[in-house]
Amino acid sequence: MKAKIYQLGQLLTDSLWFIPGLMILSAMVLGLGLVELEVFYPFHGGNAYPLLFGVGAEGSRGMLSAIASSMLTVAGLSFTLTLSAISQVSSQYSPRLLRNFMSDRINQFVMGYFTGAFAYCLIVLRTIRGGSEGTFVPSIAVLVGLLLALGGVLALILFIHHIAESMQVGTIIYKIMDETTDAIDKLFPQELGEPVQSVGKAQKAAALLDEPDGWQMVSASRSGYLQQVDNGQLLDWAVKHQMIVRLEHYIGSFVGKGLPLLSIRPVDTDGSGVANPAKPLTDDECETLRDCLQLGRYRTVKQDVGFGIQQLVDVAIKALSPGINDTTTAVMAIDHLGAVVSRLVNRTFPSPFRTDGETLYVLTRAPAFDHILADAFDLIRINGKADHAVFLTLLRTFSTLATQTQDQARLSVIRRQADLVREFADQTLATSYEKELVSRDRQARH
Repeated sequence: MKAKIYQLGQLLTDSLWFIPGLMILSAMVLGLGLVELEVFYPFHGGNAYPLLFGVGAEGSRGMLSAIASSMLTVAGLSFTLTLSAISQVSSQYSPRLLRNFMSDRINQFVMGYFTGAFAYCLIVLRTIRGGSEGTFVPSIAVLVGLLLALGGVLALILFIHHIAESMQVGTIIYKIMDETTDAIDKLFPQELGEPVQSVGKAQKAAALLDEPDGWQMVSASRSGYLQQVDNGQLLDWAVKHQMIVRLEHYIGSFVGKGLPLLSIRPVDTDGSGVANPAKPLTDDECETLRDCLQLGRYRTVKQDVGFGIQQLVDVAIKALSPGINDTTTAVMAIDHLGAVVSRLVNRTFPSPFRTDGETLYVLTRAPAFDHILADAFDLIRINGKADHAVFLTLLRTFSTLATQTQDQARLSVIRRQADLVREFADQTLATSYEKELVSRDRQARH
């Protein structure tokens, strides 16, 4: 249930309509509230403050009508600019960046502001009376409409500035890096119980991770990407039912409807290494387990660091494509990828085997450093064919990473990546001058 609530909240807040819709409703309530306030507590502002409130019925109608029409026009302009920016970013950088623009709070606020001001003016406009109808002008409500119009000028300037800034490649890349590094600090499954401490228990758990027999499968009820795991709920269920739960997919993997989502087997309570067969799960128990795993239509960065890395890789290889050929953007993406990986190079990756302190209950699919490094740089190396600037940036990035860790296994992975870059540079660079630059950089690093 918690995962479903989170998914619904994410879908709503990442949409272009939810927050603007709330602002429209709020503006309508504000308009009705100010009108009712004037009904029950007449203000007669036109008599007390004629310069501020003395517009009259016809003047108030004309002013609110002008404000409403202008707000609707500017709202249409805002939507047009946003869609144009989304289209350009999608074609020039990566279609996976669309969600970042749709979930941008400033874009949502500005759209909601203009449409809300339009709705507010309509609500107030319909209550103004004059002539034979009897005179009623909600002075405070009319003044608030004028203030909303003046605020709209500032909102339009803010919006144009924000769109221009958010379309700059430096801003796009930095936001991806910032979101990804935040996710690294909460890397799955760091808060899922306690890791296996004993080497012997870890070896037994590793054997269970690939053991095909003795498991009861729970299939996915729909297709989607594995976005998030409710760590606490999953461990609580396993402890309560004395079951070992094994996730069948990594975070970010696509799971088809009807395919295995996770597997269970009873805990080996007597230490024999052979567990009794599990009783068939009821439909409610299967649904409870499915609720612990959130499937969605797209990947998210919250527990999927690889997706943040993939977005940066997309920007780099798009920039290196023949149709764009923007080496500078590719170099910027590599620099930011280096910053992301540097947050991982000294990080102790959480164990995929989780316990309640003593007994093994959950087997997860945790990412490994060598896989992350390959995902970050393999495609860039291949697409950077015959571009010495890309090769030099990669080598400098690997050199920086190597200075940040003393772990020999990770140093070996980093050196292997550097060797692949040098090998590919020798094969693809056309001139001896470019090859000498790469070679000179290698000698300087040693």
